[in-house]
Amino acid sequence: MTASVDDIKKLRNMTGAGVLDCREALEGADGDVEKAVVLLREKGLSKAAKRADREAHNGRVELYSHGDGRIGVMVEVNCETDFVAKNKDFQELTHDLAMHIAALNPEYVSCDEIDFETINNKKTELSEEVKKENKPLEIVEKIVEGKVKKHFDEICLMSQTFVKNSEMTIGELMTEKIAKLGENIKVKKFVRFEI
Repeated sequence: MTASVDDIKKLRNMTGAGVLDCREALEGADGDVEKAVVLLREKGLSKAAKRADREAHNGRVELYSHGDGRIGVMVEVNCETDFVAKNKDFQELTHDLAMHIAALNPEYVSCDEIDFETINNKKTELSEEVKKENKPLEIVEKIVEGKVKKHFDEICLMSQTFVKNSEMTIGELMTEKIAKLGENIKVKKFVRFEI
């Protein structure tokens, strides 16, 4: 099936993917735009995975202030080249990340940063809470694991739901930008100040 120009434009506006990628995705999805979006996301995931090990030594530090200067954020986002660091899409990403951090106040960039002791302490705390609910012992462990995952997902930037789009996480946003810009992109660190 040949994709129509209107569908290609629509898909391109929705995803920011290239014209050829949009056409290919629409043809692979038999003209169904929603299926094509899913195909593009999957393709983006595989592209991002290939780029994950590449060095990212360029980038920018984004500053963001909110609430008449009562909240301030500084975030370092790295990419591979100065060319991408100056790209409008990359700059928009860094701004969105800083704004998101101001709004949702994450504690870590990703769950990989959390030390074993912190995780164990949270497990112990939640385990005590769940045991008080008189749940059967065979499901206590599963409930605790679920609560621990939920807790850390809520305080880790990469697993938080993006404040501007409730249908994606920050990790998915990053993957989408990696696929679009063709370079590895990483949030190195951030600091959030609040009066």
